[in-house]
Amino acid sequence: MDAHVNTLPSIENDFPAWYAEVVRRAGLAENAAVRGMMVIKPYGYGIWELLQRQMDDRIKATGHENFYFPMLMPASVLAKEADLVEGFAPEVAVVTEAGGSKLEEPLVLRPTSEAVIWSTYGRWLQSYRDLPMLYNQWANVVRWELRPRLFLRTSEFLWQEGHTAHETEQQAVAECLRILHEVYADTQHSVLAMPALLGRKSAAERFPGARETFTAEAMMGDRKALQAATSHYLGDEFARAYGVTYTGRDGSEHHPYATSWGSTTRLVGAVIMMHGDERGLRLPPAVAPYQVVVIPIQPGDSPVLEQAHALAAELRAAGIRVKLDDRVHVRPGAKFFEWELKGAPIRVELGERELARDEVSVARRDREPRELLSLDRLAERLQAMLGEIHRELFDRAAEHLADNTRSFDDRAELIEYLKAGSGFAVTAWCGSPECEAAIKAETSATLRCLALEPEDPGAPCPVCAGPGVETATWAQAY
Repeated sequence: MDAHVNTLPSIENDFPAWYAEVVRRAGLAENAAVRGMMVIKPYGYGIWELLQRQMDDRIKATGHENFYFPMLMPASVLAKEADLVEGFAPEVAVVTEAGGSKLEEPLVLRPTSEAVIWSTYGRWLQSYRDLPMLYNQWANVVRWELRPRLFLRTSEFLWQEGHTAHETEQQAVAECLRILHEVYADTQHSVLAMPALLGRKSAAERFPGARETFTAEAMMGDRKALQAATSHYLGDEFARAYGVTYTGRDGSEHHPYATSWGSTTRLVGAVIMMHGDERGLRLPPAVAPYQVVVIPIQPGDSPVLEQAHALAAELRAAGIRVKLDDRVHVRPGAKFFEWELKGAPIRVELGERELARDEVSVARRDREPRELLSLDRLAERLQAMLGEIHRELFDRAAEHLADNTRSFDDRAELIEYLKAGSGFAVTAWCGSPECEAAIKAETSATLRCLALEPEDPGAPCPVCAGPGVETATWAQAY
């Protein structure tokens, strides 16, 4: 395979084209027959599976159980929650015919599951002794996207959605923050090597029907923001809309307080855009389908191939996910290009010369030079190397975030910075929806988040020069 075949669009000059080609050439996903939907291919789904498994462990560690609800609900169920209907109305897909005849009542494909779940909780909840209700669902949802992009915005996507009920507002808010920190931030840091800014959404950017939305905002390689996860405090509105009550400790009827929270397959896109480089993917080891790829040079030579098989078995026994690439019809150089593109963290090459010295040549995806390592205790050394790769990917991304975050107090400079998509802009904000809308209209940037704890920014709002009441972070976003 010639080197020019593997040349990607410039990551600096055409980031969207670079992203699309990485997704395609690395075999992650492709467009489906229905516009806006995607086929997730095995390598891409392998990344999602590893992420899902580790996030699910964290969800269960916080006391939640998994359940599953149908993807179809009567339109009348969704209509009971007016704010939710208004927020998702442009994206809702409706089924009007089934089984060869028109349905008496249209069915909605869930854009999210608050409505169908809260219409059911009334049968499950009787007493304060039944609280808290701590549940999570792994599912697919449908939101009819106008401008789809593989993984980032598709009309159908995979996610998890938590739905909990609590006695008090304080308990519900504490649940939101616990999920934000112990599930989402920890997964992003420990699994995806992904630093993220934690904060609150403004009223204009909150989830429809939420009293408060907490968010994790990550910076991609092109300095745009991506919402990596959200956790919503919903108050008691859903309980009231669906008539959910329970007998409290005082013997009277009460409405429970709700939360919902979710994270989706867009995190696969986030990994690509945060860690990728001009050669393609750079996968954090925790979500790499193959953490080590073993490539025997001249695999037709029996001693080399035998040693490669033995080495792969040894690494697997040590808990490392290994791919032995012994294809005889593909040249070694083409294999190197392929696994660089696919982001395998470590490549181990073994030929006759290495075999004679009881060594292997090791190439890290996040560094240029190869190094020769002894076969003795190789698994132990590669395990340590995988840990180093994770830390260095995180540190590189954290440095990128810090280097491209600036504070502003001058409106003209703020506008210029946001129009250019230069990164995150931190300002004081007066809290006015008019000032927020003015920035969005002038720059296409949005208020990504407010400080997690409300704080006095000690400066005026750069839009109207009125007193600042919040610290806000703005950015262009996916």
